Amino acid sequence: MKINPIETARLRLRGFAPADADFAIGIWNDPEMGEYLLDETMETVSDEYRRQIEALGEDEECCYLIAEDKATGERIGTCSFIPENGVYDIAYCVHKKFWRQGYATEMVGGMIGHAKEQGAKKMTIVISDENAASNAIARKFGFHVAETLIEKKRGSGREFTDHKYELEL
Repeated sequence: MKINPIETARLRLRGFAPADADFAIGIWNDPEMGEYLLDETMETVSDEYRRQIEALGEDEECCYLIAEDKATGERIGTCSFIPENGVYDIAYCVHKKFWRQGYATEMVGGMIGHAKEQGAKKMTIVISDENAASNAIARKFGFHVAETLIEKKRGSGREFTDHKYELEL
């Protein structure tokens, strides 16, 4: 799904391109940065998986974005949303080089602003119970826990307790 870039104070959330695949895999499949994600472990990344990641910019249901510094163009992280029936389900991940600098908060705020502009009625986000920073961001924006889920990380069998948060817009 393609959209015009979303601008925040420091970031441009732009469409995912095939050249972004290595950056995304480096975050999502890294043991530390991707710890709370369901993506497979780095050891199980296949050529087929890489091709799937390279094609994310062409996905018609999910809008995959790269968050980049507006001043330098440096990639900061990834984010995405799936709009369906007035509900935007969002996700995000920041490269550890940029942790604790407010970028995740800025990415979420940008996606909330975009969803509101598009007439969304609600937003959802799934966050691991163990991910204190992301849980704090959700609460900061007024999200509330709507459901608790048990999910498994692909390729490892590790189970997570996740919270599905909702925000009425």
